[in-house]
Amino acid sequence: MTINTIVELRGVSKSIHDHQILYDIHLEVQNGEFLTLLGPSGCGKTTLLRLISGFENPTTGTIFINGKSVDGLPPHLRHVHTVFQSYALFPHMTVLENVAFGLRCQHISKQEIDQRVTDVLKIVKLEKYIQRKPEQLSGGQQQRVAIARAVVNRPLVLLLDEPLSSLDYRLRKTMQIELKQLQRTLGITFIFVTHDQEEALSMSDRVVIMHEGGIEQIGTPRQVYEKPQNLTVAKFIGEVNIFDCDILSIDGQHITVSIQGKKRIAKSTHPFAAGQRAHLLVRPEDLRVWGQSEVQDSSDMFPGVVEEVIYKGTTVDLMVRLSNNQLVAATEFFDEDDDRLEYTIGEQVWATWLSGWEVILPYEA
Repeated sequence: MTINTIVELRGVSKSIHDHQILYDIHLEVQNGEFLTLLGPSGCGKTTLLRLISGFENPTTGTIFINGKSVDGLPPHLRHVHTVFQSYALFPHMTVLENVAFGLRCQHISKQEIDQRVTDVLKIVKLEKYIQRKPEQLSGGQQQRVAIARAVVNRPLVLLLDEPLSSLDYRLRKTMQIELKQLQRTLGITFIFVTHDQEEALSMSDRVVIMHEGGIEQIGTPRQVYEKPQNLTVAKFIGEVNIFDCDILSIDGQHITVSIQGKKRIAKSTHPFAAGQRAHLLVRPEDLRVWGQSEVQDSSDMFPGVVEEVIYKGTTVDLMVRLSNNQLVAATEFFDEDDDRLEYTIGEQVWATWLSGWEVILPYEA
């Protein structure tokens, strides 16, 4: 455990009725960071959050908060607070009363309660709505009340269980920005649960990718997107084109591979051996598509036919059927005076990418 570690899980597992939900979780959360637990439904994200909060106990392993084991410690003694998906506001109470409720239960003086509630409502920009009840607030305002009610207690860690999932698309985007700004203002550690990849990448300092009860990768948003450690992470984070290839030779980090009968030079830090099968991954934004008349040397390119053209304003998404029948995705970005993005369905094209833009991973059958 490092000096800045605020939450640590050592070998944590969870079983319910002989069903294993979490497997041997090791995780350190740093003080003041925005950490996101990301994964598909049923992978164990919410269970992990409930173990940290104390609403459930691990089957094996130990959880530390601020350097102390919290085994058997009830939720109200852990100095963490949870914001639930439903917000769980008291409908008969005003904003002021909702936020002050926890402090009043602690028998804190009225003067201190008033000061702390006033301060936190200013931070979440709700000071003008103190006499409104939840039904008189928008979804985003209700979420901020729930956060204010949690942070007014000055927790070490704020746990958020998919708090944006019930909001409409535009409000959700706004709240993503506000939530990250709020976390920076407060300086409190946030542990955020979501299954939305874009949400995780745009808000987090680090992302924990979970799958079937285990942790697949921990890293910054850029690391998990650009350098996935395995095929599970690569497929879950964004779109990806996967080419099966054979390793022909290795020269340091430069690897010569054979893909569909063509030789390509790629880069990788994974240990490979000549003759080994592998997966070569290229993100759609890194795949380049060229019209046949634009290409003079196609030795490292793959022929295909445009199957779909999706205009998105600043970009065009292409679906290209390669000669081996593999369907790949490419995202082309508009540039000034660029007429190269005028593609038609059925057009014959060449697809390629620059060396170094790919990721090579061990083959998984």
